[in-house]
Amino acid sequence: MGARGRVLLWLQLCALTQAAYKVWVPNTNFDDATNWSQNRTPCTGAAVEFPADKTLSVLVREGHSISDMLLPLDGEFVLASGAGFGAADAGSRPDCGTAARARFLDPDRFLWLDPRLWRPGDAARGLFSVDAERVPCRHDDVVFPADASFRVGLGPGAGTVRVRSVQALGQTFARDEDLAAFLASRAGRLRFHGPGALSVDPEACADPSGCVCGNAEAQPWICAALLQPLGGGCPQATCLEPLRPEGQCCDLCGAVVSLTHGSAFDLQQYRARLLHAFLALPQYQGLQVAVSKVLRPPGLREASGTKADTEIQVVLVEAGPETGGAGRLARALLEDIAEHGEALGVLSATTRESGAPVWGGTAAGLNAPARAGLAGGLAASGLLVLMVLLAGALLLLRREGRLRWRRRDEADPARAGAPRGFHNPLFYAADSAEALPAPKSDQRSSSRSYFLNPLFGEGEAEA
Repeated sequence: MGARGRVLLWLQLCALTQAAYKVWVPNTNFDDATNWSQNRTPCTGAAVEFPADKTLSVLVREGHSISDMLLPLDGEFVLASGAGFGAADAGSRPDCGTAARARFLDPDRFLWLDPRLWRPGDAARGLFSVDAERVPCRHDDVVFPADASFRVGLGPGAGTVRVRSVQALGQTFARDEDLAAFLASRAGRLRFHGPGALSVDPEACADPSGCVCGNAEAQPWICAALLQPLGGGCPQATCLEPLRPEGQCCDLCGAVVSLTHGSAFDLQQYRARLLHAFLALPQYQGLQVAVSKVLRPPGLREASGTKADTEIQVVLVEAGPETGGAGRLARALLEDIAEHGEALGVLSATTRESGAPVWGGTAAGLNAPARAGLAGGLAASGLLVLMVLLAGALLLLRREGRLRWRRRDEADPARAGAPRGFHNPLFYAADSAEALPAPKSDQRSSSRSYFLNPLFGEGEAEA
């Protein structure tokens, strides 16, 4: 049985035992166009240049004719059957051009902690993983395809990477002693580098309810590697009040259902239930779900009064332009748990939903505090406009001579002892010349009122 056959058999055994495994995606193959500066393999008669200060292993699958080649100081070429190099005159292919050398890109750019460089071996339609769990977890088996050359950077800063087993160069390393011997060999040094360490522990996850991934400490470096092409910052979420589930690097739009469970809960069975009983329905075709056991934040643990330090996190996100499906599915899951929770081993469930899309014209996704803030802002704006109009009206009346005021020490002697007042145009016609009737001494009468008016001094004004 060849190396490829052994890998396939090993993957089938993993599938039978429901073991999770991650497959390394990038390679350092000579015939892969993405490894070259011009995004194409060297043309016939091209000059080829490898980084002189790098260490690498390169698999060559085909025959190539080149004019000259600058080799690295430390490295190896692994030639497949029928592969090799021949000499050719520079620029012998007119359609290829002779302007620049074909440069092999930096092989050290591939990092273990970059979630983009792994794919799950048991991927299913509708399923995804939060960012921290896209990198191999504590109980995962790791596969480096035998039909490709590779180079992996361990670290920086994440300490020792621990997994269940490592498959590389057709061998499976399930003991630390065997893996350490391989990493120290020339073949291991050509393929693994960096300040980090790699360790294996063959213990499988024996808990039917699942095991925590174990990448929480490494998450800052995982997120840094993931966001490096974006300048280190997260893209703007397309909804109001987005969510950030445990293990996720950036905010997302959708819903999160958190489950507390008992001993009867089975994570694999519940994940299969979501796929076949819910995501298979037409109304949920545009959704993706991530289901895993995560550490419960201490604040939530204290608020809920539960002693459990873990929970099952179900993340629902919109995969298409339609919106609202994640929230509907979250509520459907709560109804399902209310009816079948005991049989599923679920003790309780809570849900959180993001708000409305930012491009929407409705407030369907706004919660009560957001609506209250909006109403308060509108009320404050209306009050400000009313005050401006009132001040303008008073200023206009004064300019027309219908509104006058005097300082208290300039009061008319003839009016001494009488209440100081003014004609209020709101209560009298424009042609009325009569003064206000003298107020009665009985202050309990409802026909008059007194108030302090800061616009007209400290005296009493009569209305």
